[in-house]
Amino acid sequence: MLRLPALKRLVTPLAALIALGLTLASGPAEALSRIKDLASVEGVRTNQILGYGIVVGLNGTGDTLNNTPFTKQSLQAMLERLGVNTRGANMRTANVAAVMVTANLPPFATQGTKLDVTVSALGDAKSLQGGTLLATPLLGADGEVYAVSQGPVAISGFQAEGEAAKITRGVPTVGRIANGGLVEREIDFALNKLKTLRLSLRNPDLTTARRIAAAINDFLGGDTAEPTDPSTVALQIPVRFQGNMIRLLTDIEQLRVEPDQLARVVIDERSGIIVMGKDVRVSTVAVAQGNLTVTISEQPQVSQPNPFARGRTVVTPQTNVKVDTEGGNKLALVNESVTLAELVDGLNALGIGPRDLISILQAIKTAGALQAEIEVM
Repeated sequence: MLRLPALKRLVTPLAALIALGLTLASGPAEALSRIKDLASVEGVRTNQILGYGIVVGLNGTGDTLNNTPFTKQSLQAMLERLGVNTRGANMRTANVAAVMVTANLPPFATQGTKLDVTVSALGDAKSLQGGTLLATPLLGADGEVYAVSQGPVAISGFQAEGEAAKITRGVPTVGRIANGGLVEREIDFALNKLKTLRLSLRNPDLTTARRIAAAINDFLGGDTAEPTDPSTVALQIPVRFQGNMIRLLTDIEQLRVEPDQLARVVIDERSGIIVMGKDVRVSTVAVAQGNLTVTISEQPQVSQPNPFARGRTVVTPQTNVKVDTEGGNKLALVNESVTLAELVDGLNALGIGPRDLISILQAIKTAGALQAEIEVM
């Protein structure tokens, strides 16, 4: 029987080994992703719907009817449907605004499902604050009405102005109506009757598609899944899952796969943003960078006559031009990189800003030393 000190000496190394084993086991798993996060089921998708409507109840911040004829025509047509004849009348209300209403129709939305809608001013309205959207049909790409929207508009911005100043925060001409849309028509899609299932990869890649198919085949057995192109994996429904597609999808989407990706450098020249993937490599290359800086400063001298003297004020311009070619910069060696961290360290050693780094990366790519694809946004 072990005594307490000996038991403690035995438990401590054992706990360390268990912790080390858990760390090693969880390390590679962190790089794996669920198929649910890598691909979507073809046919299970969101549809965009939109409509044209009128917002009323604005506190003088609506459209100017003389400047927006479509608002005036819409208002007259609406009133005529309600039995009010306004043809030929001089309408000057500023409490009405024409808007575009947009929403996303989720997959398998049934009649009566409520949607969030976005309301955007179409004319010269200053704000939609306090307005109410009247019943607006929302149409799909096929021209059919799939939902109807109505309700008070909530905005996150505001605008206040006076005679000599104005302040605007956010965008007061765009608002949302929570649960403001009501689904009236369903989109027919019989998921359980499918004989072949297709998975669409969000980031098309041949290796990733093959790994997804291999993971599904290992789980189901046989060659039921096959990649047809870099963005699609076709799956034949096994007999035991026919008529129960939900069970098949819930089992498949939890399988974990290590996604592959291209070595890519994404550049946004407008904002100076550079994003590099983990597989980006660069061969040994020497880089020299120097900027031509021209500084022009104006210091005019004013010569004025003495008091009560006959003369005039003379302004003599003086311009100072300074040119800096940064002649002290020399060639810097960027060694062949094995990891992304080493590549970043090598580029940072040049001591340059992001915008100059963009030009250097493009020049390295032209020289054939950058083993990656450059994508300019």
